[in-house]
Amino acid sequence: MPRPPVRRPRTLVPSRYLRETPRQTGGGRQRAALVAKARESISRGSKSFAVASLLFDRDTRDRSHLLYAWCRRCDDIADGQDHGGTLKLDRANARDRVEAIRILSHRALDGQPTAEIAFDALGQVSSECRLTADNVDDVIDGFALDAADWRPRSEGDMMRYCFHVAGAVGVMMARIMGVSADDHELLDRACDLGLAFQLNNIARDLWEDDAAGRCYLPVEWLAEADIPPGQHMKPQYRDKLVELAGRLVTLAKRHEAAARLGAAQLSFRQRWAVLAAANIYGAIGEEVRARGASAWDHRVHTGALAKSGHVARALFQAMRDPPPVEEMPRWSRGTLMVMARMEGAPAPIPQTPLRDEEVRPYRPATEQPDTQ
Repeated sequence: MPRPPVRRPRTLVPSRYLRETPRQTGGGRQRAALVAKARESISRGSKSFAVASLLFDRDTRDRSHLLYAWCRRCDDIADGQDHGGTLKLDRANARDRVEAIRILSHRALDGQPTAEIAFDALGQVSSECRLTADNVDDVIDGFALDAADWRPRSEGDMMRYCFHVAGAVGVMMARIMGVSADDHELLDRACDLGLAFQLNNIARDLWEDDAAGRCYLPVEWLAEADIPPGQHMKPQYRDKLVELAGRLVTLAKRHEAAARLGAAQLSFRQRWAVLAAANIYGAIGEEVRARGASAWDHRVHTGALAKSGHVARALFQAMRDPPPVEEMPRWSRGTLMVMARMEGAPAPIPQTPLRDEEVRPYRPATEQPDTQ
């Protein structure tokens, strides 16, 4: 009796009938629909940016809204706020959520649909302005630091975080405004503006960040002020906290002044918009400093009338040369990029009080000030 033939497993080989998913700018969605959704996002999420963006020409304004929608959605996902979205990450831990952000962002950059409007918006704007994976990863790495429960030890650590969450966004905004990837001077100034924004945000949000279990003040700053880690919002340290907030605002002003040099090289409408945003965010920092010990009793914000005044002042500033800068900021984009590339996400800092011998200067070799 003949034996039945032995069925051997077939090896998987590329099929001539299977095709790769074709590249689809914006995930295959209509650009107008993406822009409309992005406009809704910025109107809800940031009235300051929404006001400043109105000064752009239409193309730049639409692209800035597309970029903002992606930034806003990433921030919501990283913090576990997935309301109204299609992602189901309620039970995912922080690192998994950041990994989801990275996967979806890279898929969008590759011209693939993501089923998430904000990520498809990234795909749309990246195809129009040639944003790169490095641009995107620089921003996502900031979310990764938060996911690792990271805390800055040194001023350089804090500035590196500011680079990820705001300076890198400034660079992407410059690319949206048509700045060449080879124009490092203008990209540096765009980064400075983002750094200034974030430093003012840190000063304003000290109470809110503490309530969320976060602190972006360097451990070394707290040690110098004799404030135990995690205790900076206690009433007995309020006067010293005012000094540290003032230090943040002073740093922000220095980067803002440098950013204004770059704004002078933009087209008039772009210059006006950038200066309006600088005025609005600069006013937040100045208000924190002016309120002193009561700066965190109520959240500092700028009303509609004040925003109008800052926009009007920016109009006159856009017509003049920027004031000279006697000394450029210590922390340059180049220095911060080197630190970001070499160090990665550091281990979490313990939340228990540090012993005296543990509080020592921390100066990586890459953290030297830029002398150029």
